[in-house]
Amino acid sequence: MSSANLGREEAAARSHAISLKSIAVDLDLTGAPDPQVTGFSTLSTLTFDSTTTETWIDFIGQSVESVTLNGHSVDVDWDGARIALSGLAKHNVVEVRATAAYSRSGEGMHRYVDPADGQTYLYTQYEPADSRRVMACFEQPDLKAAYSFTVSAPLGWSVLSNGVATHTTTTETTQRVQFAQTKPISSYITCVTAGPYHRVDSHWSNSAQQVDLGVLCRASLAEHLDADEIFEVTKQGLDFFTTAFDYEYPWGKYDQIFVPEYNLGAMENPGLVTFTESYVFRGASTRAQHEARANTILHEMAHMWFGDLVTMRWWDDLWLKESFADYMGAHASAQATSFTDAWVSFANRRKAWAYQQDQLPTTHPIVANITDLEAAKLNFDGITYAKGASVLKQLVAYVGEEAFFEAARRYFRRHEYGNTTLEDLLSALEEVSGKDIHEWSRAWLETSGVTTLTVTDAGQGDLTITQDAPRPHSMQLATFDWSGEPHTSTLIPTSLRELTLTDATTLVSAPAGALRLLNEGDWTYAKVRLDDQSLNAVETGLSTIDSPLSRALVWSSLWNATRDGELATSRYVKIVSAHAPRESNVAVQTGVLGNTFYAIENYVGEEYQGELRAAWASTVWAALEGAEPGSGSQLAWARAAADIASVTDELSERMAAIVAGTSPGPAGLELDNELRWQWITALAARGHVDAVQLDMERERDNTGSGATHFVQAMASRPTAEVRDAAWSRAWTDENLSNEHLSATIAGFGSGARPDLTAKYAGRYFDLIGQAWSSRSIEIARRLVLGFYPASDTADLGGAWLAANDHAPAALRRLVTEQRDHVQRAVAARACEHASHSK
Repeated sequence: MSSANLGREEAAARSHAISLKSIAVDLDLTGAPDPQVTGFSTLSTLTFDSTTTETWIDFIGQSVESVTLNGHSVDVDWDGARIALSGLAKHNVVEVRATAAYSRSGEGMHRYVDPADGQTYLYTQYEPADSRRVMACFEQPDLKAAYSFTVSAPLGWSVLSNGVATHTTTTETTQRVQFAQTKPISSYITCVTAGPYHRVDSHWSNSAQQVDLGVLCRASLAEHLDADEIFEVTKQGLDFFTTAFDYEYPWGKYDQIFVPEYNLGAMENPGLVTFTESYVFRGASTRAQHEARANTILHEMAHMWFGDLVTMRWWDDLWLKESFADYMGAHASAQATSFTDAWVSFANRRKAWAYQQDQLPTTHPIVANITDLEAAKLNFDGITYAKGASVLKQLVAYVGEEAFFEAARRYFRRHEYGNTTLEDLLSALEEVSGKDIHEWSRAWLETSGVTTLTVTDAGQGDLTITQDAPRPHSMQLATFDWSGEPHTSTLIPTSLRELTLTDATTLVSAPAGALRLLNEGDWTYAKVRLDDQSLNAVETGLSTIDSPLSRALVWSSLWNATRDGELATSRYVKIVSAHAPRESNVAVQTGVLGNTFYAIENYVGEEYQGELRAAWASTVWAALEGAEPGSGSQLAWARAAADIASVTDELSERMAAIVAGTSPGPAGLELDNELRWQWITALAARGHVDAVQLDMERERDNTGSGATHFVQAMASRPTAEVRDAAWSRAWTDENLSNEHLSATIAGFGSGARPDLTAKYAGRYFDLIGQAWSSRSIEIARRLVLGFYPASDTADLGGAWLAANDHAPAALRRLVTEQRDHVQRAVAARACEHASHSK
């Protein structure tokens, strides 16, 4: 294990020996606007007690200039990741003067230059272990400290950290800002941002406290920042959480800042939450996008208690914060905001992520075995987030909502500003509910895999419910029947029955009906199969079901069956074509359209793919023209048109005419910058837009987003020379930013052109080991995932795994998962082929 990859056991030994009190950090960012300046000075002063004479401090950067221990200069013993210390006393003050590096990967101190105005913007991102790229620290969550930040930056910049600014001194060109000392927090949630950010202020108060609120973004995005809506959701969330948790917001101010080239959706830094700029909508946006943003705002706000106030001891219990925040994001959205149908999106989209992750050979229990930091980095996945939230929803149903929140209140009071493990939360839940939560934990938190539930007729009005991996489930069985004659009427609910399942098979009685839907209400976590009778019913009447949640569950069942190779893709596409144009929930509709394109491109062999692409293109365009003008549904279909137009010429002439302005296009459709780039990139992938035209588009949209779209579109052009250049740049250009790397990879793989990309399959496996060892984990992860070769077999991945037993576990995990996706696609193609043979 490299010294940068901290292991769980050595971290536990260090936390046993070290009692950290405070860390003061002094950063000089005044040189950031100069692109020739690659690093910045950082001075860290750590105060701690020790029961050992030796330890190490974490730091990754350009150099370490000096180390002072208890007032005495000591030799610098630094291996690039760890500064070794010896001669420690019982009480220690260590001062580390070093030079850190500005980042282009979104890790550490990320530096971005806005092409719209040439302004420089900085922000930090650390989770799980990149604060050591900015300051010398103890990089593990259970060594909390009170942090004091002082930041020097150009005059006129907005400079922020977790605490409020308490004192500022200025010169003619610079400012030096001191921030209030934080309460005890972990290193990975400290934060600094600096740059000429645009700011909007507000405040929130209740009977107990007042909190200053701020929303910030780059100056060139100011016109697109809908701060009023963001503040509205923020205030609704603070009202909800402070009441539900009976605990005041702990962190003083509440700033939320949207930052460029962000690797995540958001990060819960107390007092200074960072968000991806994709939540600042430059063009038309759907209600589903606003709902997703509100969910993320509330997810991060829940972390102020779950994760920041009380933090997991080690990354094994990452779920203690992420599963709870994911659950709370949906719960608070439904309870406190206008997005009352948040659980519909959760059932259809978040759970799809969980089901996919839980069927991989690398799946793991919600409470995972995280041996080191590389494993932790990859564990921010569908299990930790969406599956964890799903089973928490079931837990709330099991113990009752009031008991659940009372347990949370006791948990916060008991462990405030401390660190916990699974046992601490289970104890609080058992104490309040009086139920055996440990048994529930063993069934749901400490096992892996997803159960599949099926229904069969047992005769005499009875049904047999079978689960292939038995777990305890509380759920509902709903029956739907036709209101009149099939094909001319609607599916209406006729019965609803609560069930408790524990065994592999359960016999239940239920009235007859056209559709039997298990897990109505989405109480439990399980894949649900539709029996043949029910499948026939939804094929005819899915869009006639009134309940959005019921429809979402049916859509989920259909997609899972297609992914599992049990429902032919052509039949799935037929159902989507008939009912997706009439789906009223845009979040569900958007997910279904994305799934359909993915299935056509991955789950259908070449012999059937052309016909299915053409049919889907026709469906998409008809739905686009038939959608309500200016609606979210129209926008969803317009985006789907971009997807399918990248692989077929069926829509090229019509889309090119609209882009050129020679055709008005569907009524109400606004071809704003974002949608315009999506269409142009699709046309470029088919060879209908050349480099000269793309240069003109780049000049037309001289923004950060425009620059990224331009990179992808240029790499999408269907020539060998273009793809060669994209391949080379991605693997060798270490100055390529995280966002432009992803755009280059996306362009390289666009258009489904194996004739242009197949030759790189062998080279890929020759390069990934070196990339993993030499590049940051974020950049290496993008290369490994983005360039994994499409194939009709999984042989190449299997051969690499067999020959690389000793490759880093995290790298092997990524290759294993991508190989499994290929295997799944092969099985789905076999299902499609069999359906044509009947």
